Amino acid sequence: MHSYKAITLRNFTSIPQIALNLSEREKFEIMVVGHVLPFKTNRYIIENLIDWNQFRNDPIYVLNFPRKELLLDQHFEEMAQALTSGAGKAELRLVASKIRRELNPNPAGQMEKNVPQFEEEKLTGIQHKYRETMLFFPSQGQTCHAFCTFCFRWPQFTGIKDLKFGMKDIQRAIRYLSANPDVTDILFTGGDPLIMRTKILSQYLNALIAADLPGLQSIRLGSKALSYWPHRFVHDEDADELLHLMEKVVKSGINLALMAHINHPRELQTDIVQEAFRRVIGTGTVIRTQSPIMRNINDDSATWAELWQKQVQLGCIPYYMFIARDTGAQHYFAVTLARSWEIYKEAIQRVSGLARTARGPSMSADPGKVQVLGVTKVHGEKVFVLQFLQGRKAKWVHRPFFAKFDPAAIWLDDLSPAFDDKTFFFKNDHPLTQTNVPLEVNRSSSVDIDLSTIYH
Repeated sequence: MHSYKAITLRNFTSIPQIALNLSEREKFEIMVVGHVLPFKTNRYIIENLIDWNQFRNDPIYVLNFPRKELLLDQHFEEMAQALTSGAGKAELRLVASKIRRELNPNPAGQMEKNVPQFEEEKLTGIQHKYRETMLFFPSQGQTCHAFCTFCFRWPQFTGIKDLKFGMKDIQRAIRYLSANPDVTDILFTGGDPLIMRTKILSQYLNALIAADLPGLQSIRLGSKALSYWPHRFVHDEDADELLHLMEKVVKSGINLALMAHINHPRELQTDIVQEAFRRVIGTGTVIRTQSPIMRNINDDSATWAELWQKQVQLGCIPYYMFIARDTGAQHYFAVTLARSWEIYKEAIQRVSGLARTARGPSMSADPGKVQVLGVTKVHGEKVFVLQFLQGRKAKWVHRPFFAKFDPAAIWLDDLSPAFDDKTFFFKNDHPLTQTNVPLEVNRSSSVDIDLSTIYH
């Protein structure tokens, strides 16, 4: 059977695997958490990817099914009390909204700093944080075939209008691109743009092709459809039409990249997913893969090495290892920066050069994508060595800097500058830190560092 069937709070208890394996308490906990953090999975995942013999610790189960620990204790109790007291739908929405706004929705300045003002209007379906890349949120693509429990875009699925990005007017986006010729890449994101029927997606992509924008070099599609609903590329009624659309984009001279979210090697094991990869690559589309590193899912080097090796075998390019973002259930999934770097280093050492294209571990923080390069000692002080892979200011990119070593740190905001620096250079971008010069410390004597120690 190849027809898509969503599993949500409305029907999850009728699924045989749930009815037979979960206690009534576990079902109630799913109901509580699912009223705060969005919950949706599908039949393909349940029947093909989860090991129900040990489901409680199964990584794909953890990725798909809410559990009590995803909420802080006080938030869980608030919603549990509302449900057990018989609160109506309106009251439940109020309780959920209150909790959600305490979970740092849309972090890193997405609403405040990334949404551009254009033609006297805020473009609420666009984010433009980095000079060369513009994010576009098609209104019809703001859901997914299944919701990952760690997803930092969870506010997109809550129905709270002021937390959501989305727009239909691709022509306004094209005018914005024309006015910003430095933009070379447009990333369709969400949600998942491949949740849209091909006839809808084609309206967006055909418009970009017809616009013949001289600066536009690449279109990216951010999607988890390859592993969560591979039938989208094989058996769906418009699957062939989708592949023809991809071929059309490539033949127009625009690079098409499918940014595939793959979190665990298990997602790549089925025959149908491997066929989906072959069909997509056959169109000339490049598949780049990315995932956060997450406790309880993929926080060991062997898993990452296997993940990257399998991706290369399937013809993909490993792209990013991210750090779990500071929103939603970060407290449950977070791996310390020090441990994340150790896992990345050990995994990279296990694979060939074709898989060493994966960059990380990287934090998508307010100032930009910050990579943890390693841990070393400078003048006897143990420090993190970091750099920007992307920045709000392009001159920040690939400029190494140091932070005091903190074994408990899980995010950039947990770090403080090393040595006697009062603040990080990107927080105090004065003339002394504006020029791209060889790494120096702004004091009378330079710091000697043996960078060879970073990767040992």
